[in-house]
Amino acid sequence: MEINTSAPVVVCKEIKIRATAEEVWRIHTNITGWKHWHPDVSESKLEGELAVGAVFNWKSRGTKITSTIRELEPNRRIVWSGKAGGASAIHAWTIEPNGEGVVLKTEESLEGMMVGLMKGGALRKLETSLEGWLIDLKNEVEMESNGKN
Repeated sequence: MEINTSAPVVVCKEIKIRATAEEVWRIHTNITGWKHWHPDVSESKLEGELAVGAVFNWKSRGTKITSTIRELEPNRRIVWSGKAGGASAIHAWTIEPNGEGVVLKTEESLEGMMVGLMKGGALRKLETSLEGWLIDLKNEVEMESNGKN
């Protein structure tokens, strides 16, 4: 599943992480653990096992979100869609090994009536959110990875 590149708000970001794809995957897909390393998330709970079709409920920056996993390729790619406050999102994460670890790429499309009306603000908010998520994940993974050495 791909993001909607014609949505009113589309953000793509990436970060290099000095760790293996398996280390990044383990921390990033532990949905219930997000709140322990990413301060924007105050609640997160996966209903059942990590699998295509699984639902998780979470709260980010005070907004309650219900998401469904749409694509899952272990240690490589996870995509989910979600709805909150009249907005719909598709969020894709891809892990690509490189010589010094991995590059974690995130792409998200956001649409809905309010998103269209407040496009500039929604774009800035999403950019800030995804940048923070990537940095927090990088810090958590590298801290755990370095602790093992």
